[in-house]
Amino acid sequence: MKEKYYVTTTIPYANAPPHIGHALEFVQADVLARWNRLKGKDVFYLTGTDEHGTKNYQTAKKQGLSPQKFVDKNVKFFKELLKKLNITNDNFIRTTDKKEHWPGVIDIWNKLVKKGDIYEKEYEGQYCPGCERFITEKDLVNGKCPDHPKLEIQTISEKNYFFKLSKYSDEIKKKIKSGELAIHPERWKNDFLGLIKDGLTDVSFSRDKKHLPWGIPVPGDESQVMYVWCDALSNYLTGIGYPDEKYKDHWPADVHVVGKDMLRFHTGIWPGMLLSAGIPLPKEVIVHGFLTINGQKMSKSTGNVIDPIEVVDKYGSDALRYFFCRNFVFGEDGDISIDGIVRRHNDELANKLGNLVSRTSALAEKYGLTKIACPSQNKKNNSEGTPNKLIKKLNIKKIEKFFEEYQFDKALNEIFAFIDVCNEYVQSKKPWETHDRKVLFELVESIREIARLLSPIIPESAEKILKIFKSNNIKKAPVLFEKINMPDRKPNIKKSEEPEEIMEGVTSINYGDFEKLDLRVAEIKKAEDIDGADKLYKLSISLGDESRTICAGIKEFYDKKDLKGKKIIVLTNLEPRKLRGIESQGMLLAASNKDHSKVSLITPDSDIEPGSIVE
Repeated sequence: MKEKYYVTTTIPYANAPPHIGHALEFVQADVLARWNRLKGKDVFYLTGTDEHGTKNYQTAKKQGLSPQKFVDKNVKFFKELLKKLNITNDNFIRTTDKKEHWPGVIDIWNKLVKKGDIYEKEYEGQYCPGCERFITEKDLVNGKCPDHPKLEIQTISEKNYFFKLSKYSDEIKKKIKSGELAIHPERWKNDFLGLIKDGLTDVSFSRDKKHLPWGIPVPGDESQVMYVWCDALSNYLTGIGYPDEKYKDHWPADVHVVGKDMLRFHTGIWPGMLLSAGIPLPKEVIVHGFLTINGQKMSKSTGNVIDPIEVVDKYGSDALRYFFCRNFVFGEDGDISIDGIVRRHNDELANKLGNLVSRTSALAEKYGLTKIACPSQNKKNNSEGTPNKLIKKLNIKKIEKFFEEYQFDKALNEIFAFIDVCNEYVQSKKPWETHDRKVLFELVESIREIARLLSPIIPESAEKILKIFKSNNIKKAPVLFEKINMPDRKPNIKKSEEPEEIMEGVTSINYGDFEKLDLRVAEIKKAEDIDGADKLYKLSISLGDESRTICAGIKEFYDKKDLKGKKIIVLTNLEPRKLRGIESQGMLLAASNKDHSKVSLITPDSDIEPGSIVE
């Protein structure tokens, strides 16, 4: 029997399409699911949507829709996002599903009643319509809910059913302190224990249909519907088959992935419900922070909300998945920007990993491989008997430890440090000169292991890499990581503004005033190949009274013999940059079509001397 692994996300409230924060949680849980599949475990990944509640009922009414049609519309967006992000969830649970979800919720309710933990009482309290919950006086800030400061707090008095959460307060604290119910990171464990130091209080478990008409009816009392706790939290059981005994194939959950605002519900109310029902507790709750955008809290009113579906459509799922895992630390808030996503992709996926894959596959195809021993191979069956010294520099145990501890950023640091080692190895061993088939085999085996380790994070790209290198009959890799263009920007006019950096692959331009761009006519005197570079030429150019060297990525489109004597336009006032050990002292201008399959140099249409200014 395989070791089982059950991971869940919280189920987002389906009152609107998903935002970028939902994408973060989906990806984090998916990385865990994919990683544990790599480890050979029987994985089940659950996500879904929370669809009942006053907010959905009222919004649907305003839009002239039934509540069911309203949530159906939003659920489509969540399912679309999951597909676009390559999320490998095994089930998508919906709280409006009367066949899959409702029977389990009703069973839980009845178990709590049988235990004597559900009682009825008159209740009056301060109710936040945004949170759809009663909020205590001490939690109000200037008489408003801190999470919904623009909404008026309502005073509601009604008869509800309550759950005796206080009965289980000491037992919950004991299990959290002992680690039986683990909370990660540690700061959130301490935060929650501090929050409940005076004990947990009973919670309202139902609403009068007059205030909450859209939900699961309370068994035996048609005037009440179940409140969110028993309804939504029970999804972790109903999504794996509860109340059928088959749910035990996966329960208890190994990990609940939650946002920091969901912590108290998943480590307070949910464990209390399970203890009352006689069901084992989940093993661990891991907590992620909130996302800010360019340093600001996301808000529709400020117009800085990022649509994750649009991001994936424009930049690809792996670019966003990689950014999430590279930039964010579990438990901490993190900032997201489109510029950041693009730079991470271009600098690391395209320049570092993409360059390694492209160069190695081209050389392996041309010169072939000679198999040598690898850590996973039996040396007795190896005729050469030479160990793969390169792959030994990859600290796999350390990377595995980081994955197990949810430190995806540190795992990626290790992997990309090894990618740097591999790129340096290519430069030092010069297989394009030596044709050393053993060196190429070392590189190929290293790339296979890199792709395997990266597959939970960038699954689409990793699959393509593994397909290229699946056997020793290597074919030259297509361009796996196309450079992403930076978002359109207006050039900065004011000198006080920070200059905009536009990544151009070969170099970068600092845009200030347009007048600072020094464009000149140049004549190509000589074009030369660069060792190990598939796309770059070394061009010696004349600017009239000055000679320079520039590196240009035009090898695929121009034969070097056709470049000699050609007049081109060069941007001359750039910071020099080393490429392949050569100092490039400018950048030529060229035009390309959308898919970059054609490139044409920008040239003057009449004969003009080198050094002439382009105005």
